[in-house]
Amino acid sequence: MEATVTVFISLVIPAILLVFFLVATYSRCRADLVEVHNEEAHRTFTEAEVLTHNKRSDLWIILKNKVYDVTSFVEEHPGGDAILNNAGGDSTVGFFGPQHGTKVFEMLDDFLIGDLEQ
Repeated sequence: MEATVTVFISLVIPAILLVFFLVATYSRCRADLVEVHNEEAHRTFTEAEVLTHNKRSDLWIILKNKVYDVTSFVEEHPGGDAILNNAGGDSTVGFFGPQHGTKVFEMLDDFLIGDLEQ
């Protein structure tokens, strides 16, 4: 019985410590990656730069002086091709109309890539 307890303790405690170590390391690495990604992704763009991204396969828009890459959302857009109306330009007026529910405002951060140069 005593040998079983000793074996159990010598195997289980190190395993638990290893799991805690791996979880803590993964969390730190994940946080570092997210921070680096956000710093690289967030830049300042000119209107001329944004204007070059004006097609279905490469679509950026401006909303309140922020630049969004919505290319990955074009096919999912519930309003169909209406998302292309201001492709490469300022979509602020059209975007903040009654057609958009609150969910769209929650999604915006996923597409933010930078600020419009003033």
